[in-house]
Formats: sequence, C-alpha cells, structure tokens
Amino acid sequence: MTVRDHNLESVAEVIATFKIHQTAGVDDLTDIHLGKAVTLTASHEVGPGTDNAILLGKLIGLTLSDADNGNRLATVQIGGVCTLPITATNPVVGNRVVCGANGTVKQAPALAGNDPAGANIARGTVLAINGTTDCTLLLN
Repeated sequence: MTVRDHNLESVAEVIATFKIHQTAGVDDLTDIHLGKAVTLTASHEVGPGTDNAILLGKLIGLTLSDADNGNRLATVQIGGVCTLPITATNPVVGNRVVCGANGTVKQAPALAGNDPAGANIARGTVLAINGTTDCTLLLN
C-alpha cells in the first residue's frame, strides 16, 4: 500500500477580510495580485507584499472588479498551509519567510536590530520548495 499525497492547502485554513490600501485614489491590489503575498499597510488594510515587509498572508479573493476602486475588499488567508511565489534569497525548508518584491516571499533575514519591538519580522514555516518558483508554508 502506498501513501497518498495530501492537499496540504486544505489544512487549517483561516481567512479574513480587509480594506485595500490606495495610492492616489487607486486600489493597490487588483486581480493580478491574486495568489500572491500581502502585508498590512494600516489598520484593517492590506497591500501587496513589498521587499522585507512582514507577511500577513495570501490574497485569495477580491470583491467586485478592478473598475471599482475604493469599493473592493480583499479576502486573505492568514492561517493554515498555503503556496506562495518565491524570489531570491530562496527560502529553505524549516525556515521562516518575509515578503519579497511584487507579492513574493523570500528567506527571512537573521535576527537583527531592525526587528520591530515585541516580534521578529519572520513568519511561517517553510514545508516544501518547488525549485525557484514557489514554496508551501504553514502560516503560523
């Protein structure tokens, strides 16, 4: 008897809805950001993951359409297992991540003085790496 592969992305998914950050009256998140990393930008507000930002989670849904600036909401997976695109420095299995450029994630830096008070900027535990394309991680 062989062991069946399990779809880890169905494990312990936790989702939340947020407002979308705007720049000059235009939503920072559009349909092209679906499936990518996002970060908190203000109270109850999210935007695309930017280099070295703290990862909030994976953008899994947007209400309305790209033409509805200011009226859309973002659904974000904030817990459980998910797969996100990666960028250099590629993460390592067992380690943690931070946001990379353009909604990707990358290996978290070593603990340093730039960590915010009360917490490390790293998040998640990398469970698997798919070459230089994406990684599967536990948002913990």
